[in-house]
Amino acid sequence: MKLLAIDCAANLCAACVYDAAAAKELGRSVLDLGKGHAEHLMAVIEEALTTGGADYAGLGAIAVSTGPGSFTGLRVGVSAARGLALALKIPAIGVTTLEALAAQAKATFPGRAVLAALDAGREEIHAALYDEASVLIYGPAVTTLSQAAAMAVDRSPVLAGTAATQIAASAGRAFDIGPTSATSDIAFYARLAATKGEGEKPKPLYLRGADAKPQAGFILSRKKAGKKN
Repeated sequence: MKLLAIDCAANLCAACVYDAAAAKELGRSVLDLGKGHAEHLMAVIEEALTTGGADYAGLGAIAVSTGPGSFTGLRVGVSAARGLALALKIPAIGVTTLEALAAQAKATFPGRAVLAALDAGREEIHAALYDEASVLIYGPAVTTLSQAAAMAVDRSPVLAGTAATQIAASAGRAFDIGPTSATSDIAFYARLAATKGEGEKPKPLYLRGADAKPQAGFILSRKKAGKKN
């Protein structure tokens, strides 16, 4: 089965084609955008298909990063994955950024527990802890830096994600460090999705609400018809 994986969770707009039977990546396209995923995603997918020698008709599943991550980016990626899956009549499979980061860390440090953690601002950490067998034992959840550091001291895991170095510094001891990016390499989303069965339709994983909210106080009321100045 050929699988298309897409990731818009952070600064990257990425896609790759993966041969699940051969456990081999066939082609990819990655842009470091920061913003503007909606304008570029379909072109990135087309390039990944072309470099992978594949087409939409030959796909057996769509994998997508579900977060935590950029509020807008996650909506773009998940909407595209669900739309393509519906049109092609194939499954859409969600993979969180934290489990993908943990999988990438385990590729370097096999057989180790991994604490994947993202700096979410406002003194918050988005974290998930995986044991030596890659079983999720905590999270994904919002925690504090001190709580994440205590978890790290207790379990001595490999640290991964944008909060990895902060956690190590707060714990006051050395840890093995995996990827320190906000999202994993796109291949790990594909590999994880290939091992999952068809489940619920993917949806964005928001561990806190959107930063941008309507400000009702600035909504102007309409003047009544016929009112004179």
